[in-house]
Amino acid sequence: MHKLSRGIIAMGGVAAIAVGAATAEAASDTVKIGFNAPLTGFAAADGKSARLGAELAVEEINAKGGINGKRVELVIYDDQAKAVQAIPVAKKLIGQDGVKIAVSGSYSGPTRAAAGVFQEAGIPYISAYAVHPDITRAGPFVFRTSTMGKVQGRAGPKLIADIMGKKRVSIVTMNNDFGKSLSEGFKSVAADFGITVLNEYEYSLKDRQFGPIVASIKADNPEAIYAGGYYFTAGPLVSQLRVAGVTAPVIGQEGYDGDTFIKIAKEAAEGVLITTTLDRDSKVPVIRRFIEAFERKAGFGADMVSASTHTAINVAVAAMRKAGTDDPKAIRDTIAATRNFTAATGTIGFNALGEVYKPVQVQVVRGGAWHHFAVIDDPKLLAPPTE
Repeated sequence: MHKLSRGIIAMGGVAAIAVGAATAEAASDTVKIGFNAPLTGFAAADGKSARLGAELAVEEINAKGGINGKRVELVIYDDQAKAVQAIPVAKKLIGQDGVKIAVSGSYSGPTRAAAGVFQEAGIPYISAYAVHPDITRAGPFVFRTSTMGKVQGRAGPKLIADIMGKKRVSIVTMNNDFGKSLSEGFKSVAADFGITVLNEYEYSLKDRQFGPIVASIKADNPEAIYAGGYYFTAGPLVSQLRVAGVTAPVIGQEGYDGDTFIKIAKEAAEGVLITTTLDRDSKVPVIRRFIEAFERKAGFGADMVSASTHTAINVAVAAMRKAGTDDPKAIRDTIAATRNFTAATGTIGFNALGEVYKPVQVQVVRGGAWHHFAVIDDPKLLAPPTE
């Protein structure tokens, strides 16, 4: 439990109650921002990064005077990466906690579920990194500060064909919103880059043994493997590919992004590439400061999840400051008008659907750590939908 003096209230589930509730006088000097993340369950490592990234943003904001002199309180609930948990979380944040804005530090399922609740209540809601296209289609009060899955998927063929010079590809698709959206994006433009998709293999979120898929990929003899997944599926998959003697480069995405993937895959992680939103080698001052501050706070390296939640909190606070009011409609309008806002994941500006255009960062594991490999900056290829 974090002390209120730090501006953070941690809730251990939808039925939890904050310890040491603020007095009415103190509450009038604070601004609450709602936050849901998977703090327990299969996605707890991502949830931890998300929480730490959000907390770091709040600490930095409060150190600089908060929002127009008022301290920020981050009201955190654990959604366990489950849609069924996200709906009561959203209702509590709105009805019980009285937040005027909230940020999702969670996956697509719970974010989609909560988005409808916030939209109906007229409360702005920002998705930090969930990728499903329907999230922002919940309505005009819902925004996303990351690259949606299908758009990120379209970066894959350009990386593989134009930058790496490979043409024959096997696809491995995780059978959920994240995996499917990446695969759909990849296949939608693969032919435009002269790529031949040899085969596509699906697996479930629970799978950790990939023997049949690995054997089939070995028979395909691809020049590259485009494999969707999270760190806890990608680590075993990559390890088993290398043990089987498959040497083709593996191209993953932001689900791999973090130290945990490297710890799981060990030596097999070397040379793996991902499309993501955080450049560890960036010289941009805002990004550099975030990376260094996060590592001091967390004790481990910054990742896409922490950077994305840090970004979303800062976007929310900038809008609240500029709006100069706690009226959710005014805050929403200010977010919608955001242009050229520099944050940990790059420059943010929203289109009519609440989506952003951002170049895709390509990172590679080299020497047991993530490093810069390339940038894909193609406004036409990576354009998000507008309706």
